[in-house]
Amino acid sequence: MKSKAKAPRKDIYRGSVILVTGGTGSIGLELAKDALTHEPKEVRLMSNDENGLFDAKTTFGGNRRVTFRLGDVRDPDSVNSATMGCDVIFHAAALKHVNFCEENPSEAISTNIIGTQNVMNHANRNGVRRFVFVSTDKAVNPISTMGATKLLAEKLTVNGNRIFKDCVFCSVRFGNVLGSRGSVLKIFQQQVRHEGRMTVTDPKMTRFIMLPSEASKLVLEAGRQAAPGETFILKMPKVKIGELARASLEYFSKRFGMDPAKIKVQTTGMRPGEKMHEELMTVGEAARAREKGQFYVIPPQFSRGRGDASAGKGGGRGYSSESGPWLGRREITSLISALYGA
Repeated sequence: MKSKAKAPRKDIYRGSVILVTGGTGSIGLELAKDALTHEPKEVRLMSNDENGLFDAKTTFGGNRRVTFRLGDVRDPDSVNSATMGCDVIFHAAALKHVNFCEENPSEAISTNIIGTQNVMNHANRNGVRRFVFVSTDKAVNPISTMGATKLLAEKLTVNGNRIFKDCVFCSVRFGNVLGSRGSVLKIFQQQVRHEGRMTVTDPKMTRFIMLPSEASKLVLEAGRQAAPGETFILKMPKVKIGELARASLEYFSKRFGMDPAKIKVQTTGMRPGEKMHEELMTVGEAARAREKGQFYVIPPQFSRGRGDASAGKGGGRGYSSESGPWLGRREITSLISALYGA
């Protein structure tokens, strides 16, 4: 007897209305571009950045499937209008800069926590089928305001599956996105080009890194696969900041026709809220996580959806950038070249 062939997995994005909050940010724009390849009915970009929306209109060249919503996730009326008729939400809107969140904690709370709850409330009210929260490694054992607010937003997302029964609430967590606005690579580029110097917090610091295009594709895939309350952890390369700085110096000095020997590198020390090493999973999370292709999947500590929340395969170690292997300078240069197209 012939075995029955498996039916192809349905593309949940095809024909759907997709909302991307924080839609003018680096990840938001990449998500929109990649979502369009799935032939959705509409991709809505929501942002409180008027100039960013103007630039995004140019980027998408009059594509009628892309619409633009000027609004703030803090404002329930803005969120209600943006979520009406939506099927899938990628919630990427956040205050992400550690130093600004340290100096303005109430603003971080308003956007990262209250804003997330606003979007969740209206996702449920307006019949959204799937809500994907875009999180960060700084939410793991946080020492910064930004990390703490993102952790609480993750907790809200998981808890959404307890109180809202008709929508899947899940999270995706990853580290630094190279070339995103305010990223260290952008800072290195500007410093080499305009100041003839580079500043490094501590060359021994380590980080998880990934290109925006890679992160976006994996976020879409995680959003497609995730069960209620699951957190998908992207497997990411690791770097030492000192090696990233040296590779950046060599690449940008060559790109701008400068002598790398004349560019001074200064060590400034860590700022408030920064860690020497980042983590993508705690020890407790790793103990119940399972490995799935390019992801680790952390189940919620309650039962809704598939699997047993207590049965993990991740072992007893966390997932930290402190332990190698780390990318070498040649591998880092290849990533930078891929990002800048040369």
